[in-house]
Amino acid sequence: MIGRMWRGEAIGAANADAYARHLSETVVPELRHLTGFRGAHLLREQADDRIEIRVLTLWDSRAAIEAFAGQDISVAVVEPEARAVLAAFDDFATHYEVTSFPSDEG
Repeated sequence: MIGRMWRGEAIGAANADAYARHLSETVVPELRHLTGFRGAHLLREQADDRIEIRVLTLWDSRAAIEAFAGQDISVAVVEPEARAVLAAFDDFATHYEVTSFPSDEG
C-alpha cells in the first residue's frame, strides 16, 4: 500500500473547516469510485490563527494514484474550491510505503 501525503495551510478555523467539508463531501466521494483507493485521513495542527492541514490518502499501487493524479504522481491535485480557502499549499505530494502494525486491542 502507498500513502500519498499533501500539505496546505488555512488562516482561521472557518477556512480550515471549509476545506475539511470540501474534502469529505466532494473529493473523497469521487476518490471512492477509483479502483485502488483505500481511504483518506485529514490531519490538522493549529498554531494561533494558522492551521496546517495534511491529507493522507491510501492507495493499492502507483497505477491507482495515476488514475487520480496523472502520470507524474508527485504533482499535487488542488481543486479551485480548495485554493479558495487555503492561504498556502504544496504543489507536490510525497509518497510512502505503508507498513501496518496490528493493534493490541481485541
